[in-house]
Amino acid sequence: MFWLLAILAYLLGSLSFAILLSRLTGNPDPRMSGSGNAGATNMLRLAGKKLAILTLLGDLCKGLLPVLIAGLAGLSLQDQAWIGVCAVIGHLFPLYFHFRGGKGVATAAGMLLGLYPPAALMAVCAWLLTFYLTRTSSLAALIATPLTLPLLAWQEPAALLPMCALTAMIVWRHRGNLRDLFAGRERHF
Repeated sequence: MFWLLAILAYLLGSLSFAILLSRLTGNPDPRMSGSGNAGATNMLRLAGKKLAILTLLGDLCKGLLPVLIAGLAGLSLQDQAWIGVCAVIGHLFPLYFHFRGGKGVATAAGMLLGLYPPAALMAVCAWLLTFYLTRTSSLAALIATPLTLPLLAWQEPAALLPMCALTAMIVWRHRGNLRDLFAGRERHF
């Protein structure tokens, strides 16, 4: 059951709402315009609030649904977390779009919401506060994701290893943003 759900989570994660919505509305491929990221922030820049919100909700749901299904199937919390990681991997490296996806933040938030909602709330609050203070989406993501680890370690220790792997992937996907942040070239809203 675990492997079947892990594969399905990856395939669901491979659906890129940014790319699909761009195609449906005649907007440019987000991987070729703006920041080059197939995610909600770049959709906000390229296509406006409505498509950015739809992208965010779609990406959030593809992290949440596999975790909820794994929970309903009776899998352990750690297995649920690994299945959520598979959805995020699908977002990062989508099968349907030549393995060129987004950075996984919204999908990871959906996964976290399914695993332990208080940690998801904490991550959202940290993201919003950081974004409000800096107007920099990448910095907000880089602060919010690892900030949830101590809470998870304390409340849901079984999810800690998958969440550490997830955090490492998100930081790795933001490596260009980190270079730009340190060089003072990162995009702001």
